Formats: sequence, C-alpha cells, structure tokens
Amino acid sequence: MSHKHVKKIERVFEHPVPSDLDSRKLVSALEHFGCEVEQTKSNKYKIFKDEKELVLGIHPSGNLSKDEIVSLRHYLEEVGITPSTIA
Repeated sequence: MSHKHVKKIERVFEHPVPSDLDSRKLVSALEHFGCEVEQTKSNKYKIFKDEKELVLGIHPSGNLSKDEIVSLRHYLEEVGITPSTIA
C-alpha cells in the first residue's frame, strides 16, 4: 500500500478542513482504494464505490473547496474508507 495514498485520505479527515487538497492527487488515492472516478465534460468528478456516487466540482486551481472536502469525508465514511480502515 502506498504511503502517499494513505496520507491523501488522512488529509480529507483533518481538522480543520484543509484548503489546499489537490483533486488530481486525491483521485489517484481514491482509485487506489477501489473507487471508480470519472471526469465529466462539465468539469466534475463522479466517484463510484459500492453502488454509491458522489459528484465533486473541479476548480481551475485544482483544489477542492472546504464544502466539497466535507462531502467527500461523509461519502468515504459511508463506503468504509477512513484513516482507521486503511492504516
């Protein structure tokens, strides 16, 4: 298991919510842990795992907003990808 991927998932669960989480690196970590990620023509990421879906917007900076990170955190908890389950 790649230490880089674990660190990216851990950053999603940090308090306070990070404001500099790079979406491209996060996508790589999500795919590593079994998520299917699709980039749409309307600049969004569709994330699928265990028949659950989450849609996140892609910002020009490549970073996710704090609201999107919180949504992603809840989604990852639902599908069982948390720092305690991947460590």
